[in-house]
Amino acid sequence: MTTSISPDARRIWSAGRGPVLIGLIVLAAAIVIALVSSGGEEDALDPESASPQGSRAVARLLEQQGVQIIRANSIDDAAGAVNGDTTLLITNPNWLSAEQLSVLSEESGSTVAIAPTGGAVDGLAPGTGRSGLVEPENRQPGCSFDAAGAVYIGGVTYEARTSCYDGTVVRDGNVTLLGDASPIVNDTLDEEGNAALALRVLGEHRQLVWYMPNLNDRAVGGGDNEGDQSLYSLIPSAWWFALGQVGIAVLLFMAWRARRLGPIVTEPLPVVVRAAETTEGRARLYRRAKATDHAADALRRATISKLIPMLGLSSDASPAAISEGVAARTGRPGVEVHAVLFGPPPTTEEALVQIADDLDALANEVGSH
Repeated sequence: MTTSISPDARRIWSAGRGPVLIGLIVLAAAIVIALVSSGGEEDALDPESASPQGSRAVARLLEQQGVQIIRANSIDDAAGAVNGDTTLLITNPNWLSAEQLSVLSEESGSTVAIAPTGGAVDGLAPGTGRSGLVEPENRQPGCSFDAAGAVYIGGVTYEARTSCYDGTVVRDGNVTLLGDASPIVNDTLDEEGNAALALRVLGEHRQLVWYMPNLNDRAVGGGDNEGDQSLYSLIPSAWWFALGQVGIAVLLFMAWRARRLGPIVTEPLPVVVRAAETTEGRARLYRRAKATDHAADALRRATISKLIPMLGLSSDASPAAISEGVAARTGRPGVEVHAVLFGPPPTTEEALVQIADDLDALANEVGSH
């Protein structure tokens, strides 16, 4: 019988619980960051949401002016609701294809789109080009929207025949493009003339179709209209940021735990160390840990590895074959030999010393015959 000296589950947990706990803390922090970063996106531009990025305030103002708001949550709902006497608001046109946007804008009396880019601009206003991005600030109209006065707006800027507010508001036919959603969200509706501009562009007709594209529309529409939409593009950007933070933390942890960061360098020892120093040090560790079982197992394995070539056996010989070979060579009973080589582990230091003496005597007897 042999006793394994491999680390058990308790020792593995004691050695690894520190890194595991650190990893769990990093993962939890990443999830919290992702949730906080993406918080509020679900209610953004929702006409029923009172959150800072919602649009309940402007929706109520429009209703007070006699505008009926029809909420559309899919492209089919939007296509069925628009007609020549409706205004269509598209909160995220970049989720739709240029063809879908073109069809919707042609069917509606007027169309308002929030911050379209790429192919979305081509589908809505082919004669309009994108010129850049600007930070939100108070801007003067400089066009036919002067009745609204100064407006707090920023985001995407465009180049078009009718360009207002430094290019953040443009009109091409019956299509109006807004650089960002500042004029219609609760948080900035009361800034300067934002409410007046929102009522003018959204209240042209007695009905307003408030279209908020969903993921199904996005998958069908081809995403940003610059190529087929992949599964990875559906993941919110905040989650990619959190994943990057986790990756950096893992790399830093690996660097911290690394034993060496370069090739092994040999150095002369300051003193000469006896060859038996390692054996004695290991024995002291076994004694301090009271690991008599591990010590006995090491002694038995060393003795067996010495006996096998003496007996002419293969390295994978069974315990029974080894015991029989030793018994035949020494004349001892097989049961006695098996107890010395494969018996139960000792529980005291005295028993360990006795096993060491018995193993040494057994090896000497086999070597002398």
